[in-house]
This record gives sequence, C-alpha cells and structure tokens, in this order.
Amino acid sequence: MARIAGINIPTNKRVEISLTYIHGIGRTKATEICGKVGIPRERRVAELTDQEVIQIREVIDQDHMVEGDLRRDVAMNIKRLMDLGCYRGIRHRKGLPLRGQRTHTNARTRKGPARPIAGKKKA
Repeated sequence: MARIAGINIPTNKRVEISLTYIHGIGRTKATEICGKVGIPRERRVAELTDQEVIQIREVIDQDHMVEGDLRRDVAMNIKRLMDLGCYRGIRHRKGLPLRGQRTHTNARTRKGPARPIAGKKKA
C-alpha cells in the first residue's frame, strides 16, 4: 500500500483514481501529476515502483497544497470572514447558505434536520 501525503491510497485502483483520495487533488490534478511523472493512465498503484512513488510524492509536495495545509488554509479563510463580520462571515457563523440560495424551504444540508417549533399547529 502506497502512502502519499499521509494517506494510504488504494492499491487495486488506477494511479489517476487513487490520487483523488488525497484531499485537494481531483481528477484534473491527478492526471497532471501522472503526466509530469510519466506514468501511463492504465497503470495500477500496485504496479508502481518505489522510485515512481517517491517522484509522485515530490511533485505533490512541490506544486500542490494538500491535506492538513489545505484544510488549515480554508479554515483560516473562513475564520477571517467571520472576524471581519462581512455577509459571508455572518452566514458562516449562523450556519446558513452563503451564496444566495433560498432558506424558506430547502437548505436542510446547511441548517441541519428540521426542529419542531413549540405551539405551532399543523395545517
């Protein structure tokens, strides 16, 4: 099992797909990384040599912000918005949608499960 950026990537999948298990790497970046290292698209992780795994690690460390650093950066950006007190920061603080979605109905992913209101009768 190959360990890249602190994540054990699955061995039975193609390298391109396995790299997407790392937070901050999607399909496009994974394809780009494989191209830089020179790994064919159909190669599986189990077939990689130690040298190729090291090359992948180096490319990711040099060119991409992943895992802990990326999570920390996103959290700091959200904290900055909340400290500023701007519209987006206030919406983050209240746990509501940020980008103009309606909240009268829907928005259940952001607001959480519906809570009953005392004294309200069903019509």
